Amino acid sequence: MRTNALLLAAAAASFCCTTVAIAADAAAELKLAPAQVKSMGIETAPLVVRAGGTLAGLPAQVAIPAQQLYIVSAPLAGFVEQVSVAAQQPVKRGQPLVRLQSPQLAESQRSYVQAHTQAELARRNLERDEKLLADGIIAESRHLAARSQDTEARALLAERRQALLMAGIPAASIARLAGGTAGSSAMDLASPTDGVVLEQMVQPGQRVEAATPLVKVAKLDPLWLEIQVPAAQAQSFALGAPVSAHSAAMPQPVKGKVIAIGRTLSPGSQTVLVRVLVSEGAAQLQPGQFIEAGIALSSASKLYAVPTAALARHAGKVLVFVRTPAGFRPQPVAISAEGAEETIVSGPFAPADAVAVRGIAGLKAALMGIGVE
Repeated sequence: MRTNALLLAAAAASFCCTTVAIAADAAAELKLAPAQVKSMGIETAPLVVRAGGTLAGLPAQVAIPAQQLYIVSAPLAGFVEQVSVAAQQPVKRGQPLVRLQSPQLAESQRSYVQAHTQAELARRNLERDEKLLADGIIAESRHLAARSQDTEARALLAERRQALLMAGIPAASIARLAGGTAGSSAMDLASPTDGVVLEQMVQPGQRVEAATPLVKVAKLDPLWLEIQVPAAQAQSFALGAPVSAHSAAMPQPVKGKVIAIGRTLSPGSQTVLVRVLVSEGAAQLQPGQFIEAGIALSSASKLYAVPTAALARHAGKVLVFVRTPAGFRPQPVAISAEGAEETIVSGPFAPADAVAVRGIAGLKAALMGIGVE
């Protein structure tokens, strides 16, 4: 009895040590004798090289380029007298969007007229003193004082004019104020571009402060696609790579090219943001819409076709098992396109490499140090 117990203990210790040794060496190579390979039902096949390809099935969201999005805001405090547009309505550049009544506008116009009058008076005084100085009638100090007053008056006039321009008053209307035309407390705020009203933010009769957003307008051609690409696959294409996208609701594909590849990872999904400029089919898209996109891979990226059954997932990585003289090497790969029967991958392979296509479960168990003698 005691002899049998000792034999069992020794066998268990031997199995444990073998398992630990295999698990420790799993990152480099799984050493298997030919008899073990045969008993585990492992079969291999050479890698099939695929030049080029497409990184397909990527979720993409339609976005508006930042430079094509406009917020029309209240330049002065007042109340909304009229809203001339509604959400989703097409608009032209210069088309009135909102009429605003503002007592501050009337005050700004009065200040401008006053500054214009003072500047005109200062100019005439300077011209008169220049003539008197030339005739030797006045001292140089009086001429310098008149020049200083003229400079200050012109600076004040420019400041008041700029304030009216920033309030949305056209230059022609400002010129008419200088000619004696009466001012008004009403201002029409116009669209800065041809586009579509995305959002109407105020209602008639509402009081607003200066800088309150009133209407959001956007130009919807061209558009962006923002694609979240797994970090391991973001190295397989470059700026300018062609992109195609589609959905069941679109009559024709959308085409574009990569204009930006993010340098930071999304913490939750470990993906990189890739931005695409749409060049064809933008009229079919709506901001915020989700579609499926594919990015053409670089011709320099060598891709390989392997049976989908040859893939193993372990410790958050996708692996294939490459045949070596002593056994198999677990090799992490990046998936470019995965299908039911065949998957396109990329990785650091040699031309003559062969990978296991059967017996994957046994190899994965060996990788984990399970069931190997």
